[in-house]
Parts: sequence; structure tokens; C-alpha cells
Amino acid sequence: MDHPFLNEQHQLIRESVRDFAEREIKPRAKELDEKQEFSIELTRKMGEIGLFGMVVSPEYGGQGLDYLSYIIAIEEIARVDGSHAATVAAGNSLGMNPIYYYGSEEHKKKYLPRLCTGEALFGFGLTEPQAGSDSRGTKTNAKLEDGQWNINGSKIFITNASSEITLGSIVQVITGTNPNGEKIYSVIIVENGTPGFTAKTMHDKMMWRASNTAELYFDDCKVPEANLLGEIGKGSKMMLETLDNGRLAIGAMGLGLAQGAFEMALQYAKERVQFGKPISKQQIIGFKLADMAMKIELARNLLYKACWLKDNNKPFAMEAAMSKLYCSEVAQEVANEAVQIHGGYGLMKDYDIERFFRDQRLLQIGEGTSEIQRLVISRYLGC
Repeated sequence: MDHPFLNEQHQLIRESVRDFAEREIKPRAKELDEKQEFSIELTRKMGEIGLFGMVVSPEYGGQGLDYLSYIIAIEEIARVDGSHAATVAAGNSLGMNPIYYYGSEEHKKKYLPRLCTGEALFGFGLTEPQAGSDSRGTKTNAKLEDGQWNINGSKIFITNASSEITLGSIVQVITGTNPNGEKIYSVIIVENGTPGFTAKTMHDKMMWRASNTAELYFDDCKVPEANLLGEIGKGSKMMLETLDNGRLAIGAMGLGLAQGAFEMALQYAKERVQFGKPISKQQIIGFKLADMAMKIELARNLLYKACWLKDNNKPFAMEAAMSKLYCSEVAQEVANEAVQIHGGYGLMKDYDIERFFRDQRLLQIGEGTSEIQRLVISRYLGC
């Protein structure tokens, strides 16, 4: 696939990840979705081919690649299955990046090598039952007592937080108030197995049923003072910057899902005969496919531009919000039309498009709803 932002290395990454996804994930995706089963085996295989720690320095076990390489990898996994793309995206953007960008040298050496191999995962504890889009509505709090943080509260909808290979979670908490009475938000690392900390797997999701999602509970959970990530009071800034990076990954998931759904629809339309010819030759179906291809190309150009800005140390937060918004909505539109092209068969679990139609729905909600993305963009425009 020729593209002005891609070099030979990017093309090789695309080919190798696509081959892996087709060979290892695709044959198992349907069964894992039906069983609601998170696969440790496939997670570790994804680690073996280098899908975790792609942008992390080799010093800590990563590959030191650019962000566009990582986004292409997410795109290719999502082209086959959203659950495994979510595992990789959350593992990198949300589990590793805060440690890599804000952690102490001790944090990096302790956690990153295992995270980069896929042997272990970390969760990103931001969302709470009453704090979703309003992240500053966080109620989980931590008090420093005798050299330990005493944490109380809960989190919900946290990816990679309760699997058998999860090391722990990076958690936003309230650590006090400033002289004006405003809450001070900080980020603390909590390892699984810490007394007072419980991670409970959530089941019966509509989408990403083979990914690991958890509720987190903290009941006088005590961790060392050194588990503070970055500085006290920098929690909101760190979380927002982490979400800027994460939006690129969600954009890649939308782009990859749209590409996969389009390819299914195109193949089906060429094989399905009605009125004496393949339905792809019926103008109304041909036009649908043309519109789908156009939207995917526009989404790819926008997302790759945002990645180029990040890789070249230029401001990219507005473009990240645009990419997340547009790619997720294109995924919705393409998946919807792909089901329509499949007709009644598109509603049956025997066809992968049914799973894609379900999986795309989270993309307009997770890591900032479409409404929040529009708010972010409008603020960059000075509105």
C-alpha cells in the first residue's frame, strides 16, 4: 500500500503483522469471542513478534520504533479482530507509555522489560462509575501515611487489569487539595496482589469479548511512597497526555476495523449473485463500496498525518482528537454498510461482519466519546 508517510520499514511491519494476524488470530477470533475468553497464549505470541514496546527504547526491552510503526501494527490486528487490537493498544498506549514517559529509572527497569515481551500487562485506572468524560470527577483518593499511600475507591471498564498476566494498574487518585481548595490529582502504581486491592473481571460485554476488562476496588490498599508516578499534582496532565497518544491507537483500531469490514463486503458483493449478476455490479452496491473506500482513505491520511506530527515532535493533540473521532465514526459507517451488503447473512454469527459490527461500537465511547473529541477540537479552535 503506497503512502507518502510510509517507508520500507513501515511496509515490512504491515506485511509481517498482517501475516501473523491472518495466521494466528483470525482462526481463533470467533471462538474466543463466543467464549468471552482472553488468550494468554496469543498475547504472548503478539509479544514474541514485538507488538508490545514498539516505541520503547531498546534500553528497557523495546524496539525504539516510531509511532507510525506502532499505529500500523494496531491497524493490521484490528483488521482481523478488535479484541486483540485492544489488548495491544491498551498494553502499549495505556499500560507502558505512562511508565516510559513519566516513571523513574527504577520504575522503568522494574516493569518495562516484562511488559515489552507480552509476558505481563498493566492496566490504566482512570474511569470510575461517576467519572467518565469528567475525569476530574474522580473520587478514588490516596493519603500518605508513614511512607505509604493508603488508597480507597474504585475504577471501572479498565482494559488488561485482571488477567492472569497482569502485573498491576496505573491509577489516578486524589492526593490532597491546594490552598484554593481544588483537588490535587496524582498517579500511583498498584501491583496486583497488594492487600486491599481487588481486580474483578467484567463479563457479558457486547464487544471486545476476548479482551480483558475489569473493575478495580481499593479498600485501605497500601503501597510504598515510591510508587508515585511522576510528581504529585501532575496526574491530570499525565493522564490527558496519555490519552492524546491513546487516541491515535483508537483511531488505528477504527481504521483497521473499517478496512476489514470493507474487504468482507467487497468479497461478498463479488460472490453474491442477484438479478443475474454479482451485486457488486449493481450500481447501488458499487456506489456503497466506493464511498466506503473513499472514507477509509481519508481516515488513513488523517491518522498518518497525526502520527507524523507526533514523530516529528510537533503539536498533534488536535489532530489526534480528529483522528480518533473520524476513524471511529468511519468504522461505524463502514461496518453498518457492510452488514447491509451482506443482507440477512450479516446478522448471523457465522459471518465475521456480525462481530465487527459489535466491536466498532465502543470506538465512539472509549478514551473520550465522540462528543468529547468535538469539545477538544473546538477548544483548539478557540471556541
